[in-house]
Amino acid sequence: MSSDGGRPAPNAYVVHPAELRAAPTSAVTRFNTRLAVRITAVMGSMWSAYAFALLSLLSLPAILVAFSPGLRSWFPSWIVTTSMITLIAWISQNFLQLVLLPVIMVGQNVIQSQQDAKAEADHRTLTYLTNLQQEQLRLLAGQREVLERLDAEKRSERAEPSPDRGGGPG
Repeated sequence: MSSDGGRPAPNAYVVHPAELRAAPTSAVTRFNTRLAVRITAVMGSMWSAYAFALLSLLSLPAILVAFSPGLRSWFPSWIVTTSMITLIAWISQNFLQLVLLPVIMVGQNVIQSQQDAKAEADHRTLTYLTNLQQEQLRLLAGQREVLERLDAEKRSERAEPSPDRGGGPG
């Protein structure tokens, strides 16, 4: 039933996916869900890939200098220091793996639940439409049968003249 006067909804079996999803009840849960989905979207972008590629390239000069000290003059001193390597290692090993990956997994779970709800709604809608189409086909078959009978009666009336139409001797 719909909220407009108690009339049934025009497509009672067609459900929007948002209606199937359990809405988060607390403000904290809603915030965490939105934040996780947003972080997942940002981290799954090409801009993040560029930023991570740049971050990994920042440690390359220090590694090259460690293997070939003669290359130290090619790079600025701040980029070949041990503290730069330590910072990049901390960002990539600690922050990205210990913080960002679990958040991305939560975001993926939220997105997956949305996709599951949409798939359920699509399944219900398609099942309803299939049943509706089968009912329509049954009705059309019945109508065809009635029309064929009426057509046969009409042809038989034309083929046999009836006495009230003046077909007899007279």
